[in-house]
Amino acid sequence: MPAFRKSIAVFAFVLTTLFSFGVTVGTASAETQPVAAQSSNKGLFVIVTPGDSMTQMMAMVLSTQTLNQGRSVRVLLCGEAGKIALKGSKETLFKPTNKSPQMLLKGLIAKGVKVEVCPLFLPNTGKQPSDLIAGVTVANPAAVASALAEDGIKLLTY
Repeated sequence: MPAFRKSIAVFAFVLTTLFSFGVTVGTASAETQPVAAQSSNKGLFVIVTPGDSMTQMMAMVLSTQTLNQGRSVRVLLCGEAGKIALKGSKETLFKPTNKSPQMLLKGLIAKGVKVEVCPLFLPNTGKQPSDLIAGVTVANPAAVASALAEDGIKLLTY
């Protein structure tokens, strides 16, 4: 029964986020714009791996919503998902906001969210750090492990 309750809670969270998506993503007022780099805030560590742009978009939407609610967010892009951190990467716009995962990712970066690619991504795709969009860095495994172990941090993986 506990697994059923957890599934219902996750489902309710996703539905709530989806219904508020069109209203709040990219439209938060200056009063509601949180500071992302507050280590004392409980928040999310989001790891995104698939190349599917719709999955990436939902990860960025939930990250944005979490940040807008005053909690911290950190994003790690691995595998195919790392491509959204590359300059000139293909962007898919999603309704109702006509925004792409990369647009929301840049918005998170602008609000102070730490965004990294896995250290394996660049050398195994023939890319260099200079190929990354502004604000994206290469992750340090020890620092990631430490961040994942912080009190109050929840892991969200896609």
